[in-house]
Amino acid sequence: MQPFILFNPSASLIKSILRYQKHKHKSSLFSSLLEKIASINYQFWKVITSSDIDKNVKINADLQLPHPNGITIHEYVSIGTGCMIMQQVTIGQLSDGAVPIIGNGVYIGAGAKILGGIIVGDNARIGANAVVLINVPAGKTAVGVPAIIKH
Repeated sequence: MQPFILFNPSASLIKSILRYQKHKHKSSLFSSLLEKIASINYQFWKVITSSDIDKNVKINADLQLPHPNGITIHEYVSIGTGCMIMQQVTIGQLSDGAVPIIGNGVYIGAGAKILGGIIVGDNARIGANAVVLINVPAGKTAVGVPAIIKH
């Protein structure tokens, strides 16, 4: 028999980000207060999960973070629906400032680094510890350092 536990840091972090974004651009006093509360809640879950996912990142409620510790995601990254990101993943920019676009249904393995203005296509897979600096076509797998596309 499993104990009844409501502690889900991953889901709580994602919900706090989405709540913040919901109230961010509204101009009412009540929305401003809710934005501040959501921001404080976000900071709490950011510390609990040891992650650095910017609260302005474009994510969906169905993003899965089974082990959210050490995940770093740049604020301008866009992540599609139904994605799973494992622990210690970095999704960010290179010196040119461009950031990745992650498609729908993408799996990103533990320790992977996805950097620069690249596109990871729908249902692609990124292997553990891969360093992805090239576009990954839909349905393909990227593995290695630097990553190569496997068929």
